[in-house]
Amino acid sequence: MRSSLRSTVLGFLLCLGLAGASFGSAYNARPKLVVIVVIDQFRADYLERYRDQWGEGGFRLLLEHGADFTDCNYNYANTRTAPGHSTLLTGAYSNGHGIMANKWWDPQKKKMVTSVEDDGAKLVGIAGSGPGASPHNLLADTLGDELKLATQGKARVFGVALKDRAAILPAGFAGNGAYWIDQKTGTWITSTYYRSDLPKWAQDFNDSKRSEKYLNQDWKDSDGKVLRTTKPAEGKLDSFYELVGSTPYGNDYEFEFARELVTSEKLGNGPATDLLIVSLSANDILGHKAGPDSAEMQAMAMAMDRQLAGFFEFLGHQLGLANVWIALSADHGVAPLPQVAAKLRLPAAGLAADKMRSQVNTALSARFAHPAEYLKNFDYPLAWLNSDAFAAIKIKEEDAERAVGDALTQIGLRAYYTRSQLERGDVPTSETGLKYLHSYSPLGGWYVIGVPIPFAVGSSSGTDHTSPYTYDTHVPLALYGLPFQPGTYRTHAEPVDLAATLASLLGINAPTHSLGRVLTEILAPPRRTANSLNGVPDRSLPSVDGRKFRPGADNSISPRAGVTPVGGPR
Repeated sequence: MRSSLRSTVLGFLLCLGLAGASFGSAYNARPKLVVIVVIDQFRADYLERYRDQWGEGGFRLLLEHGADFTDCNYNYANTRTAPGHSTLLTGAYSNGHGIMANKWWDPQKKKMVTSVEDDGAKLVGIAGSGPGASPHNLLADTLGDELKLATQGKARVFGVALKDRAAILPAGFAGNGAYWIDQKTGTWITSTYYRSDLPKWAQDFNDSKRSEKYLNQDWKDSDGKVLRTTKPAEGKLDSFYELVGSTPYGNDYEFEFARELVTSEKLGNGPATDLLIVSLSANDILGHKAGPDSAEMQAMAMAMDRQLAGFFEFLGHQLGLANVWIALSADHGVAPLPQVAAKLRLPAAGLAADKMRSQVNTALSARFAHPAEYLKNFDYPLAWLNSDAFAAIKIKEEDAERAVGDALTQIGLRAYYTRSQLERGDVPTSETGLKYLHSYSPLGGWYVIGVPIPFAVGSSSGTDHTSPYTYDTHVPLALYGLPFQPGTYRTHAEPVDLAATLASLLGINAPTHSLGRVLTEILAPPRRTANSLNGVPDRSLPSVDGRKFRPGADNSISPRAGVTPVGGPR
């Protein structure tokens, strides 16, 4: 009964605003708002695995009333959060936007730095003297940046996530704001890159201590079994991010803040199309611990379905769903827990990255007859080299990287690619070679990207991602809105196609380094009517039968344009 009521309400909200809507033009606020939902660590197969369990208005809104691509894969190997979010909004891979990892070794600072760490900025909303954060490491602009340029700043662009990188990198350089939480307290914060203080509505949100209602809660499954608790150990809160963020309450908290942002910033009520990117971080925080096949992850997905339905219903009340375009994707997938895969006789392994780093350092110390810390950091399968240690024995970068790569293969990795090699484009003319070429970045000093064995992760507990394999690259891509012909599309798509498609439909330039294609197969054709003049079609809206678009889609498409294997010697 409740699902039926929600479906009816959503149908009514969809019809609101139909008279004033038309084909997209960012310059005159058609649509009023574009919302991109990025689920951190959400494999595409989840949508089909739990399809018969979804309620109305959440995932079903996109699967049954939107355009759903079932074969969407990242065409690179460095499947991490920062690269994934950058790729979705720049329409480029790491060799275009520069973000190849969540963090990397800075040879000038002699330490690991994060993808968004910025010494020229400070955090806003919390006391402290640590560095701020900004998108300054991006080497390409984003969809939001092009939207701001096209409308001369009239469009508003915001990013929201529990993680700083997941809020900042999608919002781009010109974003009006990016908001994330202080991991210890759950307080919403930003950076002086955007503004000198929190807006009043955000400060009021923090002052009302809304985070506290998510503490001391038991997360239970449908049978009443307690899956996790948000009660701090010994009454002392060490990490709101880990405690609340590993439960659906983390998404509830995030959606609560997103609603406040939409309302207070009056998104969708300006003279140009606005853009909001919401990255749901809780799935990733739990997924690393529980794995993709656990009862906890299933319960998280069920809760997320209800949360999305509630947020979409909110957008319908605020603006009318006919005035909103919604896109759904993910930044990466995840490997199965090694012990789960091993039970099925798959060659799975949970490896200790710290131990492997020590093994490489020992091997290189013996090889060069000079004990040293040759590897500064090993974020499996990505190795960051200590250039000073190699310089001390007069080893040049290319030789140093090959020595590290050889050591990595001796301790279990399948193959490797060096920074020097990728910079030259010296990769095999194969799909795998192209994936690693797309993973290149000039940032971060000397490094080697190892090729992991399938189902091996760099952690002795839990699971991880960062591989070129489908369990990490296969993500959802679904679009909902008036221009999109509903249906299931089995043509190949990539996350880089999202920015290209939305830019084309909004009538703006694609981001500077975009290499995606416009997903023309999902576009509703103009409809001829008796009112057409001299055979020119009446460019009215796609038909709506009260609650949903008419089904049907032309799924034919020529081979992917613009993607050619890169040549070069092996």
